[in-house]
Amino acid sequence: MEAKFTYVGIRVKNMKKSVEFYTKLLGMKDQGHSRIEVAKGDVAFLQSNDGEVGIELNHYDSDSPFNTKYVVGEGLDHLAFGVKDLDAALRQAKKLGYKFLKEVRTEKSRWAYIQDPNGIWVELFKTSQ
Repeated sequence: MEAKFTYVGIRVKNMKKSVEFYTKLLGMKDQGHSRIEVAKGDVAFLQSNDGEVGIELNHYDSDSPFNTKYVVGEGLDHLAFGVKDLDAALRQAKKLGYKFLKEVRTEKSRWAYIQDPNGIWVELFKTSQ
C-alpha cells in the first residue's frame, strides 16, 4: 500500500484555547472547524504556513466513546494517512495482522482506524493523491 502521511490528530481539553495557541503563537492557519456527530466531537484543522504539515485538534463530548481520561503528554489521538483505495488498504492491514478498530461514516466521508504495534490509532482515508 502506498500512503501519504497527512496530519496528526491530538486530543485537546479546550478547543478555543488550543486553536489560539497554534494560530497566534505558532502561526498555523485555521482551515476550519466541524462537528462529527457520530464521534460526538468537534474538530479543528490547522495547517503550517508551507501547507506541508497539519494538526487536527479533537475535542470530545463527555459522553463520547472517544472521551477518555486526559493525561498530559498522552494527548495523541491518531496519525492520519491518505490512501488511494481505502478498502484495499484495510484488506492489506488485515492480511498483515494489524487490528481493525473502527470505521466511521458521515454523509460526506468515510475513514477507518487500525492499530499500530504500539497501540497507536492510525486513520486511513481515501485521497486523490
